Amino acid sequence: MNALESALSYPCGDALPAPGSLMRLADGVRWLRMPLPFALDHINLWLLEDERDARSGFTAIDCGVATDATRAAWEQIFVDGMRGAPLLRVLATHCHPDHVGLADWLCTRFGAPLWMSTGEYGFARMMSAALPGVDGTAAIPHFERHGLVDAALRAQLGERRSYYPTLVPAVPAAYTRIQDGQRIAIGGREWRMIAGFGHSPEHAALYCDALNVLISGDMVLPRISTNVSVFAVEPEGNPLQQYLDSLARFDGLPAATLVLPSHGRPFTGLHTRIAQLRAHHAARLAEVVQACRTPASAADIVPLMFRRPLDAHQLTFALGEALAHLHKLWYDGVLRRSHDDDGILRFHLI
Repeated sequence: MNALESALSYPCGDALPAPGSLMRLADGVRWLRMPLPFALDHINLWLLEDERDARSGFTAIDCGVATDATRAAWEQIFVDGMRGAPLLRVLATHCHPDHVGLADWLCTRFGAPLWMSTGEYGFARMMSAALPGVDGTAAIPHFERHGLVDAALRAQLGERRSYYPTLVPAVPAAYTRIQDGQRIAIGGREWRMIAGFGHSPEHAALYCDALNVLISGDMVLPRISTNVSVFAVEPEGNPLQQYLDSLARFDGLPAATLVLPSHGRPFTGLHTRIAQLRAHHAARLAEVVQACRTPASAADIVPLMFRRPLDAHQLTFALGEALAHLHKLWYDGVLRRSHDDDGILRFHLI
C-alpha cells in the first residue's frame, strides 16, 4: 500500500466481489465489479434495492462496457445475485464507455428507463453516433496543434474512429433527466445528485444522508487521480479549473462518509483524499510552470507528467491532461500562448 492509500481507511479490507457476484456494503447497497479491456482493468458498479410502480427490484448505477465478458458477468448476476428480480432503472453517472456501454442492452432487456444528466446523455448520443468533432479521429488535428508529431502514434489515433461506438454500440433513445441538487428516491431513501465538471460534461455523484454513503463515480478515486482533459470538441476549455471547483461540492459531507468509487476499493477519508487531489494538481501545476520557462507544447509536458511508456489509448488522455494544466495556467494569467511558425501552440512563462 502506498502513502496515499495508507492515509485512507478501507472497511472491506482486501475483499473484492468475485466475478458475477455481489457484495453487501450497506443496507440495500450491493457492490459488483466488471472487467475492462484496458490497463485500468475493472469498474465498480452498484445495485441499490428499489421499488417502483408496485414492483420490487434494483436500480443499477453504471453498466460496464459492451463486451462479451461484461454481458456474461451480468447474466450471472441476474441469476445468482438478483435471483430473478428485475432492474427497475439504470442510472449512469456519466458518458464514458465503462459507465454507459451496456445501458441500452440493460434497459431493453428489462424495459427500464435510463436516468442521466442532460450533458452526459447528449454526449453519449453524439459519441455513439461518431459525429464529426467527437469521433476518434478528431483528436489528430487537435493534438497536432499541440505538438503531436509522431507519425506512428497519429496513425494509431486514426484507427480509433470506432473506439466509442464499439464499446457503446447504442444509447437509449429516451432518458429521464437528473440534475444538481435533485433528490432521487431509491428504495425508500433519498439520494442527492451532486454534479461535477471537468472529467466529463455533467457528472452525477449520489449521496445518501440516511446511509452516509457517497457513490462518487470518477470524481473522487482512492488511488489514481481522475483524468481531466481538453478534447477536440472543446479546444479552448478549462476543465482542470472546473474539476477543482467541483471538489468543493463534497466539502460539506461528513468526515465518516463511506465513498464508493468507480475504480479501486470503497474507502473512508473523503476529505483527506480531496486534499491529496488538490495537492497533486498543485504540484503538477508547479512543475508545468517550471517547464514553461522555455516555450513548451502539451506534447513536451507529457513526459514530465507521465513518466512511463504510453499506448495510443493512454496518450490521448495524457495529452489532454497536460493541456488541461497548461490551460489553467494560461487562463490564470501565469502563461501566455503563442502559435509558432511550425503551426504548434506553445506556452511560456510571463
